[in-house]
This record gives sequence, C-alpha cells and structure tokens, in this order.
Amino acid sequence: MELLLTLIIILTGTKLAGQLSIRLGQPAVLGKLIIGIILGPAMLAWVNDSAIFQEFSNLGVLLLMFLAGLETDADQLKANWKPSVAVAVLGIIIPFISAFGVGSLFGFGFNGSIFLGVLFSATSVSITVQVLKEMGVMQSQEATTILGAAVVDDILVVTLLAFVMSFMGTDTSQVSVGLLIAKKILFFLVAFVAGIYLVPKFLQLFAKFKVTVPVTAAALIICFGFAYFGELLGMAGIIGTFLAGLFISQTPFKEEIEETVDPIANGLFVPFFYVSVGLSISFDGVLSQMGLLVVCTLVAILSKLLGGYLGARMTGFPSDSAFGIGAGMVSRGEVALIIGTTGLSSGLLAENYYTTIIISVILTTLIAPPILKHFFLKMEHQSV
Repeated sequence: MELLLTLIIILTGTKLAGQLSIRLGQPAVLGKLIIGIILGPAMLAWVNDSAIFQEFSNLGVLLLMFLAGLETDADQLKANWKPSVAVAVLGIIIPFISAFGVGSLFGFGFNGSIFLGVLFSATSVSITVQVLKEMGVMQSQEATTILGAAVVDDILVVTLLAFVMSFMGTDTSQVSVGLLIAKKILFFLVAFVAGIYLVPKFLQLFAKFKVTVPVTAAALIICFGFAYFGELLGMAGIIGTFLAGLFISQTPFKEEIEETVDPIANGLFVPFFYVSVGLSISFDGVLSQMGLLVVCTLVAILSKLLGGYLGARMTGFPSDSAFGIGAGMVSRGEVALIIGTTGLSSGLLAENYYTTIIISVILTTLIAPPILKHFFLKMEHQSV
C-alpha cells in the first residue's frame, strides 16, 4: 500500500516539476531533482528512503545509462578517445588538488584532505545525459567526449580510492590495488568480447521467439548482465549498462529496443533516481559550517569545469565547446555519494563534516544542468 502511494507521489511530482522547470527555461531534470528535496526528509517528508526505493532508484540510473549507450555514436566515441582521456585526467588532477587545498584550509587533516580530493575528483554523467537528451545533442562530438571521459574518470577515481584506502583507511587488509586494476582489465576484456561476438547472436536468437517483446527482454538481460558483471569486478554498474547499450546500438535491433525500453525507464524507474538525490539532504548543523559548504561547492564546480575545459582545449576543441564539455563533467551525483559513504565508514571522512560534504555534492548535481544548458545553447548560437 505504501509503495503504491510513493509511486503516485513520485511520478506526479517529477512530471509536474519537470514541466514547471521547462516553463521557466531550465532543463526538466533540474525540477525533478529539486522536487526530491521538497518531497524528502529535509522538507515535507512525504517520501522516505527504503530498500525497495533504493532498488527502483538503482534500476533507474542503470536504464538511464543503457539508453545513453544506445544513443551514442560508437565511431565518434572511438575517434574522440584522446580528448576523452585528456578531459578525464585533467578533470581529476585539478579537482583533486583544489579539494585537498579546501580540506587543508578547513582543518580536515592530511588523510581527510586527501579523501576530499578523491571524492570531488569523481564525475557522474547520469544527470548530464538526461540534459543532453532533452536538448537533442547526444550525437554531438562534445556529448561523445563527455561520455568517454566519464568512463575513464570512473576507472581512475575508483582505482585512486582503493589506493588511498589501502594506505589510509582503518581496515587496510581488504584492499589490493593490483587486484582491483586486474579486475577492471578483466571486465573490459570480457565486456568487449561479449559485446562484439555474443550480444548480436543473443539478440538474433531471442528475435525468433514467439513470445511477447522477446528482443526487449533480451536487451534487458544484456543490460543487467553487464551491470552485474561490472559490479562483481568493482566497476560501477552504470559503466556496464552504458557499454551494453553501446554494443546493442551496433545491431539492427537498436531502434526497436530504444522505443520499448525508453517508456519503461522514464515512465517508472528513472523518476525514483532523481528523487533519491534529494533524499540524502539534511540541513542539521549546516549553518555552523556554511563557509565550508560555500567554498567547497564553488571549488568543486569551478575545478571540474576548468579541468574539462583545459583537457578539451588541449585536444583541439574551440573555447565554447570546451566549456560545454567541462560543464558536462561538473555533476558528482551518485558516484560521489557512494564514495562519501565509503569514507565515513572507513574513518577517512569525519562524521561532523559528512552532511555538509554530501550537500555540496548534491549542489553540484543541481547546478550542473543549467550550466550545461547555458554552454550548449551558446555553442548553438555560435554555430548559426
């Protein structure tokens, strides 16, 4: 009964908030994120975190990145691997140094400052993808570079986190950097072999079945299979589903799958993901750390924007495009939230700073959509 009421509140709230956001000239996703704060414990408390809520949210972000993979031009992704790597690397180095400086300034200590650097080096493009889809620019060179950079960023940041925890965490016995890197290499080797040779045959096999929507079912099996295998080997599940979508996009079944999966994702599961971002917010004790919150948020936004900009400029993008790419990397989203929780449990992030840091992460996620839209509209005007 409670789940049914939660469904009604979330689906109604996100659609109305998204429409209002569009009417105000902003991306729909911004309204959907804000409604999560309004509906959550910080304000109305109409929606509360629960195990089933988190499962719906996780499915939402996995399907969102699967659709992003379906809409990505694989040839352009290959052509843009150099700028993707440059954007990812500089988009880690500059935020890491900047956040370390913030931590040192506010008395986090050496270990705490290092962890803060790792946390704000992360990027989550789940929200970025939705904005790019709304604007119809998923096939652009800039969007492809952002997606490629996000994959590289995830690999580097998770490896960096493992390295930091192996030397500074309270329990160092369970972290092996060498093993973690080996698992990531194994993941990509298996994923590419399966994606090139097995995925097309699997879809062709299911296409012969006389049951309802067999190809869609096959696509979802592949999607969640890649996510499960990725998480098994220490990768973010969203990287697995993105690759699954990318490989399926090379098959004749692409359009059929996109048309059937999109309503499932955006009609039911993705709204849970948007609202889940707001559920993490609590304003308890934040006023006493307002200086840290403001400085941390500004540094987080500007450092990622600058890192992405410099990486794009170094590899030949014009200034407006480079700013658009940098803006696409600003959101920290669920990736940084997961890292923050890890830091708290391992003693690398002090409990008295946790709420403020989490709010800063969420603010980068809220601010990213309008910044991204601004720079991409500016690019369109320049090209006209």
